[in-house]
Amino acid sequence: MAPRADCIADSAGGLTFDVSDHGSPAPAHLVLVNRAGGEEVRLPLTPVGDGRLRASLPISVSLAEGRWDTYAQVAGDEPVRLVPGVNDLRSLVDRAPGGSRGYVAVRIPYATKHGNLTVRSWLRTPHAEAGELRITGGELTVRGRVYGTQFSAKAHVEIRSRAATGPVLRGELTVDNAEFALRIGYDELSEGYWDLWLRPGGDDGPAVRVARLLDDIADKKPIFAYPAAQVTVSGRELSAEPYYTADNDLAVVVSAVA
Repeated sequence: MAPRADCIADSAGGLTFDVSDHGSPAPAHLVLVNRAGGEEVRLPLTPVGDGRLRASLPISVSLAEGRWDTYAQVAGDEPVRLVPGVNDLRSLVDRAPGGSRGYVAVRIPYATKHGNLTVRSWLRTPHAEAGELRITGGELTVRGRVYGTQFSAKAHVEIRSRAATGPVLRGELTVDNAEFALRIGYDELSEGYWDLWLRPGGDDGPAVRVARLLDDIADKKPIFAYPAAQVTVSGRELSAEPYYTADNDLAVVVSAVA
C-alpha cells in the first residue's frame, strides 16, 4: 500500500507533511519532483511518534512555479509515490501576504486524477490578486490587490488578445493604495481569448498578470463559473464570459452566438 501524507498549511504559505511510518530505521526523505523539468527538492522526514514521519516545507524554500509530484524515499530504496490523506488548508482561505518579501509564493497540495499527491506552486513577482468579479450588462468589473509593487500615475489595464497578431486594448482602472478596480466593456472585444494584465508603473514598468491564487483551490477553472453576457459588435451577436485558466490566471473568452 502506498504511504499516505496529511498536509497542513500555515498562514505564511508553508506546508507540513505527516507521512505514515512503515517502520524502517533507515533515514527517509520527502522528495518533491518538478513535473516539467525534473528538478528535485528533498526534505528530511523525522519521527514524531504515533506512527508518523514529518517533513516541513517553509515558505523560505523556493519552489519554481508548476506542479510538484511528491514521493517518500527511504535510503537505498526507490522513491514511492505518496497518496493524499487529510489536507488542512484553512489558513490559505483569504490569505493576505504582508508583501515584505517582494513576491507572493503559493503552494496548494491536491489529489491528481490518478489519486496521487501533488503540490501546485506559484511564484509571482509582483502579483495582482483578483477578488470580486461583477458582471453588469455588457461590462466586467474586477476588484483586487497588488503585491510587491505600487501604482503610479501612469498605471493602466491591458487586455491582450491571445492571437499571435491580435491587438492590445486598454481598460479603465481606478486605484486606492494597493487596491484596484478594473473595468472591461465586452463590446470592445472581438471573438477569441483575452488575457488581463496590469501595468502598475505604466508602459515602462513590469506587466503583471491578474490571477486568483490566495485561497485553497488548486484548479479554479472547473470550480468558478461566471455567467456569459451577450453583446452586439459590428452587427454580430457575441457571447463573452470570464474564466480562470489552468494556471488560475483571469481571462475572457468571446465567441459567436449560434
